[in-house]
Amino acid sequence: MPQSTPTVVVLHGGTPPPALHRVEQAAQVRAVTEEQLPDALPGADVLFVWDFRSDAVADAFPTADALRWVHAASAGVDRLLFPALLESDIALTNSRGVFDAPMGEYVLATVLTFAKDLHTSIRLQDRKQWRHRETERISGKRALVVGTGPIGRAIAAQLAAAELHVEGAGRVARTGDADFGTVHASDDLHRVLGDFDYVVLAAPLTEQTHGLIDAKALAQFRPTARLINVGRGELIVQPDLVEALEAGRIAGAALDVFDTEPLPETSPLWEMPNVLVSPHMSGDTTGWTEQLVELFLQNLRSYAEGGPLRNVVDKQRGYVSGTERTR
Repeated sequence: MPQSTPTVVVLHGGTPPPALHRVEQAAQVRAVTEEQLPDALPGADVLFVWDFRSDAVADAFPTADALRWVHAASAGVDRLLFPALLESDIALTNSRGVFDAPMGEYVLATVLTFAKDLHTSIRLQDRKQWRHRETERISGKRALVVGTGPIGRAIAAQLAAAELHVEGAGRVARTGDADFGTVHASDDLHRVLGDFDYVVLAAPLTEQTHGLIDAKALAQFRPTARLINVGRGELIVQPDLVEALEAGRIAGAALDVFDTEPLPETSPLWEMPNVLVSPHMSGDTTGWTEQLVELFLQNLRSYAEGGPLRNVVDKQRGYVSGTERTR
């Protein structure tokens, strides 16, 4: 049975979502920036966090007197897992499904770039230098994907299709997993890191995963291994990674996320020949913003009718648990 028209606050960073008029057809909309958020939240029952890099929600949260549901226009929700929201009965959803396959393709592209030394070829072309080299095969190489959620599984599918042997690392060890075969427990990560040619980080940022790859972890890598991070920058202790790369303790890194974004011009990562830097874009393909709005609209229509929400996040663990009714 249809419910009353919901009031939706849309937090943006200066540019509202595309096709905002579609949201306005289904709800009373207050599109605001960080500074306007505290005054916009009273009376609103839905918050659409379009500016998913913002930390403003925690500060403005005390003014949210009617909020029932928060939706993030991202897969990661670490900035929304602050105590007041965690302790509330407010539902939290994310944009699972929009980024999975593109991020899998990005990881495969970086693996191929390293194996075929394409980054060196581009640098040599810029200097008009002809330098023949031998390159590597990827078939039969071993990859460990840290994070066994939907993005990790999409990565595993892409790498397995390219004939890499893929295993996973997650909270609980198991065998016979449909996508990874073997999943290693996170507590055993240091013990198994040296078994792999590529280590891919696709885990959410939590208290347990912050600083997961530090000097001790990097010391376990093969000297020929590459590290790929599409999760969160804070999964890596960046100075430890720089030191390991400079010392040749690992062969390279492909980094799409950083502990400070944009990556400062003073960072040595920019000029390292064995590092690929991209500006937090591994999941952003043509049409992705429209897909984000469409996913929110589907959930909003269900919410307005008292139906279940998709992509509900388990707030205590930081991962998607399924669907949930909010009314």
